[in-house]
Amino acid sequence: MHEFSTVQLHISADQVASVWLNRPDKNNAFNALMLEELHEAFERVSQQPALRFMFLRGHGRHFSAGADLAWMQASARLSYAENLAEAARLGQLMEQLQRLPLPTIAVVQGAAFAGAMGLVSCCDMAIAADDALFSLSEVRLGLAPAVISPYVVQAMGPRAARRYALTAERFDALRARELGLLDEVYPPAELEQAVQDWTCRLLGNGPEAMRACKALLLEIGDGQATAPRQACAQALIARLRTSAEGQEGMQAFFEKRAPAWAEVLP
Repeated sequence: MHEFSTVQLHISADQVASVWLNRPDKNNAFNALMLEELHEAFERVSQQPALRFMFLRGHGRHFSAGADLAWMQASARLSYAENLAEAARLGQLMEQLQRLPLPTIAVVQGAAFAGAMGLVSCCDMAIAADDALFSLSEVRLGLAPAVISPYVVQAMGPRAARRYALTAERFDALRARELGLLDEVYPPAELEQAVQDWTCRLLGNGPEAMRACKALLLEIGDGQATAPRQACAQALIARLRTSAEGQEGMQAFFEKRAPAWAEVLP
């Protein structure tokens, strides 16, 4: 376990990283220190090529209630330039999370409000307890979900993002799944088992292939088949087919056995 004050970074024996928001007494609300420690935790994860994938989670009743009230009060007293620098730092964190080289999965329980919806949106996948609640609540404070807006729009679509950003309505996990913000929803008592099921599913995939697939999809973006994107995709499949992992995966398939990276699975 890597030591931080407001987050925890745990790496399991099978090379699965879990980054935990760890201010449960404050409902895992962000403050400047948490943002800095999240940046450091993500940096450590990105620098370990042996890691398979990463869960982003929150200790306690809630994933995160958004920005810490004391931090917001302090921000209100800052100058425009200081607020601009603070917003840039949050934007860098969101982009860092979205572009981590390994797959990422958000696991949500309780509230995921305001900036926390940005974290969920930046992950490649997201699952939640069916009693989780979501809200883009910024307009109630005279603010806007500005920095997180590109990622929220990508995750749930422009029409839904307009509605929930402008109304600040709360919506539940089932609605979040309908919108595409979540991939799957589970009863609260089954969420931990779901995490284990997702772990087993992803451990069965080629580690290098998953990283390469994520990088390709980030490059492709909106999916338009431009010549440079097609060339990138063609070069990728050629490289993977001739790689040691690709050769092992195809050989294992033909021999009807588990590939080397999945031999530890039950």
